[in-house]
Amino acid sequence: MNHLAPSLAQGIAAMNLAISDAQQQKLLHYLALLKKWNKTYNLTALRDESKMVSHHILDSLTLLPYTESAQTMIDVGSGGGMPGIPTAICRPDLQILLLDANTKKTTFLQQAVIELGLKNVSVSSSRVEALHGKTADIITSRAFAELCDFVTLTRQLLHENSHWVAMKGIYPSEEIARLPENVEAYQIDQLTVPTLDAERHMVLLRPTQGATA
Repeated sequence: MNHLAPSLAQGIAAMNLAISDAQQQKLLHYLALLKKWNKTYNLTALRDESKMVSHHILDSLTLLPYTESAQTMIDVGSGGGMPGIPTAICRPDLQILLLDANTKKTTFLQQAVIELGLKNVSVSSSRVEALHGKTADIITSRAFAELCDFVTLTRQLLHENSHWVAMKGIYPSEEIARLPENVEAYQIDQLTVPTLDAERHMVLLRPTQGATA
């Protein structure tokens, strides 16, 4: 799949990200695994490899600037590993938990972590509301649920300095309006993903002052 290397490199350059050649090769290896396992496990509806670069890899990498001060992250409803695995490849110092209730998907995630040599990643096959005793600096999700459900179901994963980072498509004004009173969306950034002709937004949320986690 090295024919995808130029489009990946061009996309990364357009996003002004510093990602080494070795990391880019690992991202392409991940795409190859995704494509191979997708035939059996239905991890993604996409079949077009070139679209996988933009929709899965570059889209996931929009999260990277938001992880700079973090040491731990939980990717909720990780599915085929997005955004957790691309983030883990590019941030080997960031400890990441991939969480999904679908055992077929977590079987793939376990195998991908082994084949890609991701020492900083663990995988949990459980429902998020059943996960206790785990917290992280960042709780993220790409396609798990609408914002109200996301923050409600993952509240126990926060510690006092944590926040949520939700990856969204179009500006989620209605979802923001339905947020619980004790949660605020304090930053919403419109993003551009190279060669991806669709709206993308990053929504940063946190408990309001005085709210108990």
